[in-house]
Amino acid sequence: MIKPLLTAILSGLFVASLHAADGKNDVKAAAKKLADQPSYSWLSVPRSEGTGAGGGNFRAGPTEGKIEKGGWTQTSSSFGDNKIETFMKGEKFATKREDEWKTGEDLEGDDRGAFLVRAMKAFKAPAAQAEDIADKVKELKKGEDGSYAGDLTEEGATALLSRGGRGGGGNAPTGGKGSAKFWIKDGALTKFEYNVQGTIKIRDTDEERKINRTTTVEIKDVGTTKINVPAEVKKKLS
Repeated sequence: MIKPLLTAILSGLFVASLHAADGKNDVKAAAKKLADQPSYSWLSVPRSEGTGAGGGNFRAGPTEGKIEKGGWTQTSSSFGDNKIETFMKGEKFATKREDEWKTGEDLEGDDRGAFLVRAMKAFKAPAAQAEDIADKVKELKKGEDGSYAGDLTEEGATALLSRGGRGGGGNAPTGGKGSAKFWIKDGALTKFEYNVQGTIKIRDTDEERKINRTTTVEIKDVGTTKINVPAEVKKKLS
Protein backbone atom coordinates (compact mmCIF):
# COMPACT_ATOMS: atom_id res chain seq x y z
CA MET A 1 0.00 0.00 0.00
CA ILE A 2 2.84 2.41 0.80
CA LYS A 3 4.51 2.11 -2.61
CA PRO A 4 1.33 2.77 -4.66
CA LEU A 5 0.46 5.70 -2.38
CA LEU A 6 3.96 7.17 -2.75
CA THR A 7 3.76 6.70 -6.51
CA ALA A 8 0.42 8.51 -6.63
CA ILE A 9 1.75 11.41 -4.57
CA LEU A 10 4.87 11.78 -6.73
CA SER A 11 2.76 11.53 -9.87
CA GLY A 12 0.47 14.27 -8.59
CA LEU A 13 3.41 16.53 -7.80
CA PHE A 14 4.88 15.91 -11.25
CA VAL A 15 1.58 16.75 -12.97
CA ALA A 16 1.23 19.91 -10.86
CA SER A 17 4.74 21.03 -11.82
CA LEU A 18 3.92 20.41 -15.49
CA HIS A 19 0.79 22.58 -15.23
CA ALA A 20 2.82 25.34 -13.57
CA ALA A 21 5.43 25.15 -16.31
CA ASP A 22 2.70 25.19 -18.97
CA GLY A 23 1.23 28.37 -17.46
CA LYS A 24 4.56 30.18 -17.55
CA ASN A 25 5.31 28.87 -21.03
CA ASP A 26 1.93 30.09 -22.31
CA VAL A 27 2.47 33.59 -20.91
CA LYS A 28 6.05 33.83 -22.16
CA ALA A 29 4.99 32.64 -25.61
CA ALA A 30 2.22 35.27 -25.63
CA ALA A 31 4.74 37.96 -24.64
CA LYS A 32 7.11 36.84 -27.40
CA LYS A 33 4.27 36.95 -29.94
CA LEU A 34 3.59 40.55 -28.91
CA ALA A 35 7.29 41.41 -29.19
CA ASP A 36 7.32 39.98 -32.73
CA GLN A 37 4.59 42.38 -33.90
CA PRO A 38 5.66 45.32 -36.14
CA SER A 39 4.51 47.82 -33.50
CA TYR A 40 2.19 48.40 -30.54
CA SER A 41 1.19 51.00 -27.97
CA TRP A 42 0.60 50.67 -24.25
CA LEU A 43 -0.71 52.43 -21.18
CA SER A 44 0.90 51.70 -17.80
CA VAL A 45 -0.92 52.93 -14.70
CA PRO A 46 0.62 52.62 -11.19
CA ARG A 47 -1.54 52.86 -8.06
CA SER A 48 -0.07 53.07 -4.57
CA GLU A 49 -1.64 52.62 -1.14
CA GLY A 50 -0.42 53.08 2.43
CA THR A 51 2.39 55.12 3.93
CA GLY A 52 4.65 54.58 0.95
CA ALA A 53 2.14 55.95 -1.54
CA GLY A 54 4.03 59.20 -1.92
CA GLY A 55 2.65 62.42 -3.27
CA GLY A 56 3.42 65.68 -5.01
CA ASN A 57 6.64 65.55 -7.01
CA PHE A 58 7.33 61.99 -5.81
CA ARG A 59 4.12 60.46 -7.15
CA ALA A 60 4.53 58.40 -10.32
CA GLY A 61 1.74 58.86 -12.85
CA PRO A 62 0.64 56.92 -15.94
CA THR A 63 3.02 56.20 -18.81
CA GLU A 64 1.92 56.03 -22.44
CA GLY A 65 4.26 54.33 -24.83
CA LYS A 66 4.76 53.29 -28.43
CA ILE A 67 7.27 50.86 -29.87
CA GLU A 68 8.32 49.78 -33.35
CA LYS A 69 10.15 46.47 -33.68
CA GLY A 70 13.84 47.12 -34.25
CA GLY A 71 13.22 50.87 -34.32
CA TRP A 72 12.08 53.69 -32.08
CA THR A 73 10.41 53.64 -28.68
CA GLN A 74 8.49 56.68 -27.45
CA THR A 75 7.24 57.22 -23.89
CA SER A 76 5.32 60.03 -22.26
CA SER A 77 5.01 59.91 -18.49
CA SER A 78 4.45 62.08 -15.44
CA PHE A 79 6.24 62.20 -12.11
CA GLY A 80 4.32 64.49 -9.80
CA ASP A 81 3.97 67.79 -11.67
CA ASN A 82 6.74 66.95 -14.14
CA LYS A 83 5.99 65.65 -17.63
CA ILE A 84 8.68 63.51 -19.21
CA GLU A 85 8.78 62.67 -22.93
CA THR A 86 11.50 60.43 -24.31
CA PHE A 87 12.55 58.81 -27.57
CA MET A 88 14.83 55.80 -27.50
CA LYS A 89 16.64 53.81 -30.16
CA GLY A 90 18.90 50.99 -29.09
CA GLU A 91 20.76 52.14 -25.97
CA LYS A 92 20.50 55.83 -26.83
CA PHE A 93 17.71 58.15 -25.74
CA ALA A 94 16.71 61.81 -25.73
CA THR A 95 14.31 63.59 -23.40
CA LYS A 96 12.79 67.06 -23.48
CA ARG A 97 14.12 69.38 -20.76
CA GLU A 98 13.00 73.04 -20.68
CA ASP A 99 11.94 72.92 -24.36
CA GLU A 100 15.30 71.47 -25.40
CA TRP A 101 16.10 67.87 -26.27
CA LYS A 102 18.83 66.36 -24.09
CA THR A 103 20.59 63.04 -24.67
CA GLY A 104 21.55 60.59 -21.95
CA GLU A 105 25.13 61.85 -22.27
CA ASP A 106 23.93 65.43 -21.71
CA LEU A 107 22.24 64.38 -18.46
CA GLU A 108 25.07 62.29 -17.01
CA GLY A 109 26.46 65.15 -14.91
CA ASP A 110 23.03 66.55 -14.00
CA ASP A 111 21.78 65.57 -10.53
CA ARG A 112 18.16 65.96 -11.62
CA GLY A 113 18.76 63.97 -14.79
CA ALA A 114 20.64 61.12 -13.10
CA PHE A 115 17.39 59.47 -11.98
CA LEU A 116 16.07 59.49 -15.56
CA VAL A 117 19.33 58.08 -16.91
CA ARG A 118 19.11 55.16 -14.45
CA ALA A 119 15.45 54.61 -15.31
CA MET A 120 16.09 54.52 -19.05
CA LYS A 121 19.01 52.12 -18.64
CA ALA A 122 16.68 49.78 -16.71
CA PHE A 123 13.78 50.24 -19.15
CA LYS A 124 12.02 47.14 -20.46
CA ALA A 125 9.31 47.24 -23.12
CA PRO A 126 6.02 45.66 -21.92
CA ALA A 127 6.56 42.39 -23.81
CA ALA A 128 9.98 41.90 -22.19
CA GLN A 129 8.68 43.14 -18.83
CA ALA A 130 5.83 40.62 -18.84
CA GLU A 131 8.20 37.76 -19.64
CA ASP A 132 10.49 38.86 -16.80
CA ILE A 133 7.58 39.06 -14.33
CA ALA A 134 6.33 35.61 -15.37
CA ASP A 135 9.72 34.20 -14.37
CA LYS A 136 9.29 35.77 -10.92
CA VAL A 137 5.99 33.97 -10.23
CA LYS A 138 5.94 30.75 -8.23
CA GLU A 139 3.18 29.17 -10.31
CA LEU A 140 0.81 30.51 -12.97
CA LYS A 141 -2.66 28.98 -13.03
CA LYS A 142 -5.20 29.49 -15.80
CA GLY A 143 -8.53 30.91 -14.61
CA GLU A 144 -12.02 30.39 -15.96
CA ASP A 145 -11.78 33.67 -17.88
CA GLY A 146 -8.64 32.45 -19.65
CA SER A 147 -6.24 34.68 -17.70
CA TYR A 148 -3.19 33.39 -15.84
CA ALA A 149 -2.45 34.39 -12.25
CA GLY A 150 -0.09 33.52 -9.42
CA ASP A 151 1.93 34.75 -6.45
CA LEU A 152 5.38 36.25 -6.84
CA THR A 153 8.37 34.72 -5.09
CA GLU A 154 9.78 36.84 -2.27
CA GLU A 155 12.94 37.42 -4.30
CA GLY A 156 10.92 38.38 -7.38
CA ALA A 157 8.65 40.79 -5.49
CA THR A 158 11.65 42.43 -3.81
CA ALA A 159 13.35 42.90 -7.19
CA LEU A 160 10.24 44.58 -8.60
CA LEU A 161 9.98 46.82 -5.53
CA SER A 162 13.60 47.89 -6.00
CA ARG A 163 13.00 48.59 -9.68
CA GLY A 164 10.20 50.96 -8.75
CA GLY A 165 12.54 53.16 -6.72
CA ARG A 166 13.48 53.31 -3.05
CA GLY A 167 11.05 55.97 -1.96
CA GLY A 168 13.03 58.97 -0.88
CA GLY A 169 16.40 57.73 0.26
CA GLY A 170 15.42 54.34 1.59
CA ASN A 171 17.48 51.18 1.88
CA ALA A 172 16.73 48.05 -0.11
CA PRO A 173 13.15 46.81 0.51
CA THR A 174 12.44 43.80 2.72
CA GLY A 175 9.53 41.41 3.16
CA GLY A 176 8.67 41.45 -0.53
CA LYS A 177 5.46 39.74 -1.62
CA GLY A 178 2.89 40.18 -4.36
CA SER A 179 1.06 38.66 -7.29
CA ALA A 180 0.75 38.91 -11.05
CA LYS A 181 -1.97 38.34 -13.63
CA PHE A 182 -1.80 38.10 -17.43
CA TRP A 183 -4.48 38.29 -20.12
CA ILE A 184 -4.03 36.67 -23.54
CA LYS A 185 -6.10 36.88 -26.73
CA ASP A 186 -5.41 34.94 -29.92
CA GLY A 187 -2.12 33.79 -28.42
CA ALA A 188 -0.78 37.31 -27.79
CA LEU A 189 -0.50 39.27 -24.56
CA THR A 190 -3.13 42.02 -24.24
CA LYS A 191 -2.79 43.10 -20.60
CA PHE A 192 -0.92 42.33 -17.39
CA GLU A 193 -1.06 43.53 -13.82
CA TYR A 194 1.21 43.02 -10.85
CA ASN A 195 1.06 43.99 -7.19
CA VAL A 196 4.13 44.30 -4.96
CA GLN A 197 4.27 44.92 -1.22
CA GLY A 198 7.13 45.37 1.23
CA THR A 199 8.86 47.63 3.72
CA ILE A 200 11.61 50.19 3.29
CA LYS A 201 13.60 51.64 6.17
CA ILE A 202 14.44 55.27 5.49
CA ARG A 203 18.19 55.75 5.52
CA ASP A 204 19.69 57.26 8.68
CA THR A 205 16.35 57.11 10.53
CA ASP A 206 14.23 54.54 12.36
CA GLU A 207 11.25 55.26 10.11
CA GLU A 208 9.81 52.38 8.13
CA ARG A 209 7.68 52.95 5.08
CA LYS A 210 5.17 50.39 3.84
CA ILE A 211 4.79 49.98 0.09
CA ASN A 212 1.75 48.55 -1.64
CA ARG A 213 1.88 49.24 -5.38
CA THR A 214 -0.21 47.84 -8.24
CA THR A 215 0.74 48.46 -11.87
CA THR A 216 -1.63 47.72 -14.76
CA VAL A 217 -0.33 47.61 -18.34
CA GLU A 218 -2.77 47.50 -21.28
CA ILE A 219 -1.68 46.84 -24.86
CA LYS A 220 -3.40 48.49 -27.84
CA ASP A 221 -3.03 49.39 -31.53
CA VAL A 222 -0.97 46.28 -32.27
CA GLY A 223 0.53 46.48 -35.77
CA THR A 224 -0.91 49.94 -36.48
CA THR A 225 1.09 52.12 -34.07
CA LYS A 226 3.22 54.81 -35.74
CA ILE A 227 5.93 56.96 -34.13
CA ASN A 228 6.72 60.46 -35.38
CA VAL A 229 10.24 61.34 -34.29
CA PRO A 230 11.23 65.04 -34.21
CA ALA A 231 14.05 65.93 -36.61
CA GLU A 232 16.12 67.31 -33.72
CA VAL A 233 15.92 63.98 -31.88
CA LYS A 234 16.99 62.06 -35.00
CA LYS A 235 19.95 64.39 -35.39
CA LYS A 236 21.03 64.10 -31.74
CA LEU A 237 20.83 60.31 -31.71
CA SER A 238 22.29 59.69 -35.17
